[in-house]
Amino acid sequence: MNETPSSSRRRSKRRVVVVLLVLGGLIFGSVILMFGGSRPVGLVDGRLRSCPSSPNCVCSQDGDATHTIAPLRFSDEAPAAWKRLEQVVRSLPRTRVVSGDERYLHAEFTTAVLRFVDDVEFLLDASTQEIHVRSASRVGHSDLGANRK
Repeated sequence: MNETPSSSRRRSKRRVVVVLLVLGGLIFGSVILMFGGSRPVGLVDGRLRSCPSSPNCVCSQDGDATHTIAPLRFSDEAPAAWKRLEQVVRSLPRTRVVSGDERYLHAEFTTAVLRFVDDVEFLLDASTQEIHVRSASRVGHSDLGANRK
């Protein structure tokens, strides 16, 4: 079968279109994973979740030395300390409170330049006068210590 120059050009154009569509899909998928994504949040058996194995998470209730961080301590009444924490979180730029009640708060913190989202959770323990904290990046492996800061 002999191919004409015009049918050969059409076939080449189709190949280019297919390659561009595949590359576009890969790029779109990468962007969604980079800026969207989600990781599990919330309490497990009344405690903050442990961190994943990646170094981009800290948690004051995590026994792993790599991920542990000190809880926030307070000396006044628990409701006053909790209210103060909520006010501070709500006042921070690029922060959105997702959910909360009288002892648990989940907020999303978005970085200024690349718009990465970190999930930050707080859990009030009135009996020990501590507010436990967990801060985790949604995507990637390392955050260069940003969640610890």
